Amino acid sequence: MCTHTPRCPTADSPDREAAHVVAAHPEQGWSLLCNAVVLFEDTGELLPDGRVVAPHRPVAALA
Repeated sequence: MCTHTPRCPTADSPDREAAHVVAAHPEQGWSLLCNAVVLFEDTGELLPDGRVVAPHRPVAALA
């Protein structure tokens, strides 16, 4: 339940990663966002309904 103004994007929104961090555990590699999404340092996500979003970190250009 977001209490921020403006409200954070919902977990179903394409911009869900823009929600505020409410708990950060960088030593473990994850953060809990205001919209109940768990965001991992490899850019993977765990959504509140249990769905998993695979990591989507940009691939470095080949030299």
